[in-house]
Amino acid sequence: MQGRGVSDRELLDARALCGHLLDPSSIEAFLAQYRRALFGDDMFEDLFTSSRGRPSIPGDVIAAVMVLQADTGLSDRKAVARLRSDIGWKAACGLALDDEGFDSTVLVLWRRRLRESTDPERIDRAVRAVVDSTGVLAGKRLRALDSTVLDDAVARQDTIKMLASQIRRVRRMIGELAKVWVHDDNLEFTRPLCDWTDPADVDRVVSELTEDAFALILAAEELDDLSDAQAEAVGLLGVIIGQDVEEVDAAKGRWRIARRVAKDRIISTVDTESRHTHKTSHSYRDGYKAHIAAEPDSGIITASELTAGNTSDADTAPGLIADEDDDIEVLGDSAYGTGELRAHLESRGIDSTIKPPPPRRAVEGGFSLDDFTITDTTVRCPEDITVPIHDTKSGRVARFGTHCRDCPVRNLCTRANNGRTIKIHPHHALLTQARVDAQTDEWAELYRTKRPLVERSIAWLTRPRRRLPYRGLERNQLALAHRVAAVNLKRLLTLGLTTTPHGAWTLTPT
Repeated sequence: MQGRGVSDRELLDARALCGHLLDPSSIEAFLAQYRRALFGDDMFEDLFTSSRGRPSIPGDVIAAVMVLQADTGLSDRKAVARLRSDIGWKAACGLALDDEGFDSTVLVLWRRRLRESTDPERIDRAVRAVVDSTGVLAGKRLRALDSTVLDDAVARQDTIKMLASQIRRVRRMIGELAKVWVHDDNLEFTRPLCDWTDPADVDRVVSELTEDAFALILAAEELDDLSDAQAEAVGLLGVIIGQDVEEVDAAKGRWRIARRVAKDRIISTVDTESRHTHKTSHSYRDGYKAHIAAEPDSGIITASELTAGNTSDADTAPGLIADEDDDIEVLGDSAYGTGELRAHLESRGIDSTIKPPPPRRAVEGGFSLDDFTITDTTVRCPEDITVPIHDTKSGRVARFGTHCRDCPVRNLCTRANNGRTIKIHPHHALLTQARVDAQTDEWAELYRTKRPLVERSIAWLTRPRRRLPYRGLERNQLALAHRVAAVNLKRLLTLGLTTTPHGAWTLTPT
C-alpha cells in the first residue's frame, strides 16, 4: 500500500535542527521546504493500488531522493549511503538525524513501477508545472535544439566476444541446446585460443564460432516450446552472424569478420539498444543520444528524448516541439537542416533559424547546386544549357548527357563519363531558400547570439557524468527525465524560485 507523508516533525528532524546550515539557494534547502508541495501523495496513488501490506516509503521522500540522485549522478547504493549520512539530504527528504534511510532496492522498485505506469516521467512533469506557473517562459518564442552523446553502461564487445558470449547464453537458457556439440574453446569465459596477429588463425576462430552458432540455431528450429526470451536469444545469435560475418569459402565452411559495417549494427549482447554514434567525424563512441529543446535565455529545458546513438537529430526534432504552440521559432545547427524537418515546420507555421548544410560539389572547387537555375520543370546550367526534369523511380532527375561532352567548364562540373546528372530534392525550394536566408545579417545575428546558449543546458545535463546508469532505452529514458527535472529545478532556484503569500510559484530575482 502507499505510504503517505506527514507534516509533523520528528524529535530529531534534520531541517528543524540543522536547516540553518543549508545554503538557502540550494536544491536541498528548497526540497526541505517545498518537497510535499511539489510531489504530493496523489502523484503516486496509481503505483500502489492495493490497500494491503506495509506502507511504502512516502512518495515525496522517494521523489526527493531521485531528484538528488539525478543531480549528483550517484548509484543507488551511494545515494542511499548519502541519505543515511548527509544532513542536507536528510533535511531535503524530511528525515530525522538518526534515520537510517532505506535499502537501495526500494529505488529499483519505484523506478520499475514508474516505468510500467501510464505516466513514468511524472517527476519531471511536476517540475515543468512549476516552470509554467512561474511564467519564466511567457513570451519566450525561441527554442534551441541540440543533442549530446551519452556513453552506455556496458563494455564494448567485438564480433568474437559477442558470438562466444551469445553461444554460451543460448546454451544456458535452453537446456536442450546444451546437448548440441560445440568447440570446447567457445564454452570458456575467456576469449578463444588464437594467434591474434595471424589473420588466418583469426578467421579459423570466426569460422568455428559461426559453425557452432548455426548448429544451435538449426537445433532451436526443431523446438516448439521456446519462450519469448529464449526465441529472442536465438534470434540475436542469428543477427550477429548476419551483421558481422561473411562467407569466404562455402565448400570448406570458412567465414571471416565482414569487411563492412551493417546498418543499425548491434554492438553488444548485454545492451542490444546501444549503438555506435558520433557527433563529429573524429569522435566515435558507443551509447545513446540525449536530445533536448531549451529556451536559450533562461536555459530551461522544455523537452527531452533519449534515442539510440545512430538516430538523426532532425528525425527527433518534431517530437521535441510537439507540445509547443505554433508561434515559436526553432534554432538549430546544420544537423537539423534537412528538407523534411523544414517542411514539417512550415506545415505548422513555425519559423526556423536553422543553419543550412553547404551544398555538395561534384568536383572540389567546382560548381554547386546553387550555380544551377532550377524550376519546376527544367534545370539550366552555368553555361546556359537547359534540360528537362524527368520523374523516375528514384525521384526527379535532370540529365545533361551529351551537352557536357564539349563543355569548356566540364572540369568544374562533373567527372562522370555520361555527363552531369542532378537529382532534385523533394524539398529543393525550402533548402535553397534556407541558404539564401542564412546570408542575411538578421539571420546571422540571431543564430550567433541565441543558438549557442543551448550548450549551457547540455553542459548542465552532463555535468555529473556522461555515462548512463542502466541498460536499455526505457530505463535510461527515465534517468534522463529525472536529470532534466534536477537541471530545471536548479535553474529555477538560480532565477529566484519562491512562493507568493498565497502559495503560488513565482520568481524573485536576487
